[in-house]
Amino acid sequence: QVQLVESGGGSVQAGGSLKLSCAAIKYTGSKHCIGWFRKAPGKEREGVAIIRTGDSSTAYADSVKGRFTISQDNAKNAVYLQMISLKPEDTAMYYCAASRYGFCRLYEIDFPYWGQGTQVTVSS
Repeated sequence: QVQLVESGGGSVQAGGSLKLSCAAIKYTGSKHCIGWFRKAPGKEREGVAIIRTGDSSTAYADSVKGRFTISQDNAKNAVYLQMISLKPEDTAMYYCAASRYGFCRLYEIDFPYWGQGTQVTVSS
């Protein structure tokens, strides 16, 4: 069973930075995707960024392009989300998710495995 553990959330002021980490435990797939999603109060969960571990290609939601960067460390079986120039509208619970296959999009349906989430709060 795949286990995903997020860390790195917290509270920052607008313009600040945070780096989220996702540790994939017991995942033995060689080519798959890891994605970051977020859910703000009163809103649906949305895709933020994905990385395809086979070729390290990435995709981002328009709202975070240029501010967020997703990366991977294969040796540590970890994926990171570096967030800069944070805005109050980035406030949400952030979830790490893993796909079964190397094909994926910024849609929840492509990701059957989920972590518990880490809270990010950005104050103005």
